[in-house]
Amino acid sequence: MEARRSRIVAAGMALGLLGAAIPIIAMAWMSWTIALQKEQDALALFAERALARAQATFEDARSALTAIAATPFEPCSPQHVARMRTLTIDTLSVEEMGYFGDDGVLRCTSWGPAEGDVGKAGIDYVTPDGLEVSLRVAPAVSRGATVTALHLGNHNVLVSPARFVDILTDEGVSIALTNARGTLINAVNGEGLPRVLPPLGETGAGMAGDTVFAVARGEGLAAVATRPSSGLVSGLRDELAFLLPVGAFIAAFIVGIVVWLSRKRLEPRAELALAVQNREFVVHYQPIVALATGICVGAEALVRWRRPDGTLVRPDLFIPLAEETGLIMPITDQVIDAVIADLGSTLVADRTLHIAVNLSAADISSGRFLDVVARKLAPTGIRPEQLWLEATERGFIDIEAARVNLARARQAGHSVAIDDFGTGYSSLQYLEGLPMDALKIDKSFIDTVGKDTATSSVTLHIIDMARELGLFTVAEGIETAEQAEYLKARGVDFGQGWLFAKPLPPTEFAAYHERSRRIHGPAPEVIRVAAA
Repeated sequence: MEARRSRIVAAGMALGLLGAAIPIIAMAWMSWTIALQKEQDALALFAERALARAQATFEDARSALTAIAATPFEPCSPQHVARMRTLTIDTLSVEEMGYFGDDGVLRCTSWGPAEGDVGKAGIDYVTPDGLEVSLRVAPAVSRGATVTALHLGNHNVLVSPARFVDILTDEGVSIALTNARGTLINAVNGEGLPRVLPPLGETGAGMAGDTVFAVARGEGLAAVATRPSSGLVSGLRDELAFLLPVGAFIAAFIVGIVVWLSRKRLEPRAELALAVQNREFVVHYQPIVALATGICVGAEALVRWRRPDGTLVRPDLFIPLAEETGLIMPITDQVIDAVIADLGSTLVADRTLHIAVNLSAADISSGRFLDVVARKLAPTGIRPEQLWLEATERGFIDIEAARVNLARARQAGHSVAIDDFGTGYSSLQYLEGLPMDALKIDKSFIDTVGKDTATSSVTLHIIDMARELGLFTVAEGIETAEQAEYLKARGVDFGQGWLFAKPLPPTEFAAYHERSRRIHGPAPEVIRVAAA
């Protein structure tokens, strides 16, 4: 019992710790997830702004190129150069505009006629709407910083790479602009970008190593915003400050539930109810022997509680609680089921053999056991006479109901015995009015046999009283040959106790019964030897 309690306590502690840890871990994970999602949402907004800015820059350049191509002026004429200069000044994204001859040589720019033999820069890629893009071009005329050249027909414009990602960002945020193939057009604070860009694929947001990123895609362009994951610390701290108390509350609630359930499971009442539900009860059989011949005529069915770990609980530790809670009735039903399953074939093969089953006070008062027994025996071939019904004196609290239901039991064919006689409060007057067949003498009286004690004479008085009432007698708890000889000499019919055998599992009892038949021969008819 103590080992069982220890296991329940240990299991409760483990479940309690698990129940406390899971909500805390879950809230920490949720805090991280929410902080990461917020960071990705912020980066996605930066990426979308960068993409919009790049698209506007490309559109401005295309508009300028389309406008200059539509002029009627002679290429590189003063009017043509003046028009290129005006478009350059009016278009913020454009730093310089130029005209190339059909041979690919620069003829003039918005600064005027070109000097030297400057060829058209190599094309890195072409946009979906036909703009030829040359990345990182050194201006031939202005000699300024590296620019991006956009070509359409014979004209091109030079655009500062910064124009493509010219947006305000938070500290630590990097922005990169690529074409559809992943070619980098320009970047801002792009130290960490090389290790982020290769695994992006079509992913909209995520983490690559220690970098959080978000991607915005447009026609032919992709803008990537990144920030080191260390930037999540502040957001994570804010989320934890809100969610951890929630997790702690849930953890406390779960621990409380586990403690409550553990206490409920530790309560004997709840533990016994669970045992009934799981049908944890088995039956052992203590042989009943005819003292005159030594023949095994039957056995008393003694219920045992077998826990899932295989340990057995003695009846005196759970039967009183079962009677108090009303669980004794389903336990009795399980005992009858066990008798049928364990010894059904043995009882059918030997009609002189009987099994005695103990009845509770509730069963005797209600009589419900009669219908239960009749229903369970009907398909088995076991005769009602082979099932003795034993009632303790505690079962006679409602004496009138007991008298009626015991009479019904005898009419159905069952022999009825009063068990543990002398330990309760029944009187001779009650015994004379009760329909019964046998009286079982309690072990406490058998222990006084051959001893000079104040109660030793009571045993003889009980034997004489049973004889006067026409009942046969069964002595319980016989442990010595002297006790058996004493009782046999005084006319006691049957005995049970460790002198003959301890309570046996079904297979061992069947073997014991078979040995008895071989040694002593078949038993005579002993069913209902008393007058009905």
